[in-house]
Amino acid sequence: MAAAPPAKGPHDLAALLAKARRLLGSEPGVAAALARDALALAPASLEGRLLLGAAVRRSGDPSGALAALTTLVARAPAAWGLQFELGAAFAALGETEAAITHLGRAAALNPQSSLALHALGDQLAIRGDHTAAAEALGRATPGSLNDALLRQGVEALIAGDHAKADSILKGRFDLHPTDPLAARLLADAALGLGAPGAAEALLRPVLENAPHFLAARQAYVRLRLLQDRPREALIHAERLLAQAPGTGLFLSLRAEARRQTGDQEGARCDFAAALELSPDQPRLWLGKGHVLRALGDQGGAVSAYRQCLALAPTLGEAYGSLADLKVFRFSAAERAAMEAVLAAPEPSDDDRAHLHFALGKALEDEGAYAPAFSHYAKANALRRALTPYDWRANRAFVGRSVETFTPSFFAARAGFGDPSPDPIFILGLPRSGSTLIEQILSSHSAVEGLSELPDLMAIASQLTEGADAATLGGYPAMLADLPGGTFSALGADYLRRTRASRRTGRPFFVDKAPNNVLQLGLIRLILPRAKIIDARRDPMACGFSIFKQNFARGAAYGHDLADIGRYYRDYLTLMDHFDAVLPGRVHRVIHENLVRDPEGELARLLTYCGLEFEAACLRFHETARPVRTASSEQVRRPLNADGLDHWRNFEPWLGPLRAGLG
Repeated sequence: MAAAPPAKGPHDLAALLAKARRLLGSEPGVAAALARDALALAPASLEGRLLLGAAVRRSGDPSGALAALTTLVARAPAAWGLQFELGAAFAALGETEAAITHLGRAAALNPQSSLALHALGDQLAIRGDHTAAAEALGRATPGSLNDALLRQGVEALIAGDHAKADSILKGRFDLHPTDPLAARLLADAALGLGAPGAAEALLRPVLENAPHFLAARQAYVRLRLLQDRPREALIHAERLLAQAPGTGLFLSLRAEARRQTGDQEGARCDFAAALELSPDQPRLWLGKGHVLRALGDQGGAVSAYRQCLALAPTLGEAYGSLADLKVFRFSAAERAAMEAVLAAPEPSDDDRAHLHFALGKALEDEGAYAPAFSHYAKANALRRALTPYDWRANRAFVGRSVETFTPSFFAARAGFGDPSPDPIFILGLPRSGSTLIEQILSSHSAVEGLSELPDLMAIASQLTEGADAATLGGYPAMLADLPGGTFSALGADYLRRTRASRRTGRPFFVDKAPNNVLQLGLIRLILPRAKIIDARRDPMACGFSIFKQNFARGAAYGHDLADIGRYYRDYLTLMDHFDAVLPGRVHRVIHENLVRDPEGELARLLTYCGLEFEAACLRFHETARPVRTASSEQVRRPLNADGLDHWRNFEPWLGPLRAGLG
């Protein structure tokens, strides 16, 4: 007869608990099994049950965590770890009020817990208590977002130095990315370091394992908006509102996603609803101003921006938004207010850039060109520091494009791509008259203007990420190795993506993203029947207009006059190449010619697009449609030649632009 196994004693219990603690972050499923073994030995073990609840929650079962933990509250109400785990479980289930109750207790019991404070701030923001949320999120504690050592740990994580990252994040702060709350905190830190890809890698598993964790999905919506992927943001914003209807924070997120996808009326309704709940939130007024501007309600936009400034007098973006209303004029009091904000130490570099752009515009309107240029230069210096630009890399890309897209390359791929004739691409440089051309075409009964769509660049980015420079020569050379069917699939993918932005049944649509100029070869391959319009303007006029325009993103070359000149030269090199390789495929509209001979240029444009003449195209300024770009006010007025030579007022300071142009 076999001998009975020896009875397990306290040492076995201690070993099981120690091992469960050790594996809680990296292998929560194993930790849960060990905690159950410990509870089999000692059913009353407080630590065993707490470890079980924590491990079950990290394994993706917050309901199971609550079942394991709730009975402990009467026994240990002052155990901060228990209160934290209960709060985390309720947060994962989308139970905001219960999460606030327990996370608030955890933060009170352990004021040094950055994780509890960050999670509490998230839940307070969801409830709409923005002041308390900001206080919780901004409190300086070890491992909080403003902790330099935490940033070092996240930098190591981004760089792939896992040993250093583990030493700091796990060793010093006990932060494990398997914990949804820790992943949420680390994603914020990654975004603060300018690493959206790392933030996405942290958030995606959380959405899968804790699909009802509102704070993680809210962060994911913000991330997708930052990445210029508003349609994905809208899908997740809808899910948030399905789970928590009427939540102001989620209404504001859906409003921004709708605005960026072109649904301005839907965005207006969402901003209005969010402002009913939180009228003291300046960024809601800012968003409302953006929507009203796009809808053509300039007076309403000005009022919204001014209300934003009444609540947040140092918010530079509101002043910058007023300046972007090209027909708006700042008062002397507003100028003085901007100068006072700039003189204070508090504004961020981003706010300072906005303020310098706005003051440049105010002084330019008064004819004070020297001080205006000084402000534009200071604004661009700040922007350049935040978003560096490598002109050599752009020139190398243009060179690779010229080498790749040869006549024989296209001849060998005749018949490839999706045959749809729907898209009309307007490309070139910003501030070259592309919005005007879009407004003219959108006044035609067969054409819908969709503004600047991110879809072609998203497809190009996916191809770039998949290109192995060592074996395929990088992008665009790697296109030579793709099978013919891939180009049809990519064209169909572009049409599928853009379909979500179309609001009418018109057969043709305009995509006027200027940066698509770098993807002209890709357009020809995947959409061979698409129309391509090159919007061109005098290089000095265009270059200076770019320099004084406050671009949020997408034009990093625009913050240095010499870089603008170099970029314009590269653009000409590329367009000259395609004129030679694909003669007649690209139609060019010179802005100055359009202003001086609108009827002749319109006739040529419509003929190229295969469209019948419609008089409404000449009355484009009467067409009511949302316009989101910097030219939104200008295209609502008849054509005039007032601004063609305005750049000459600044000619004494434009030597670097002229030199860059060569």
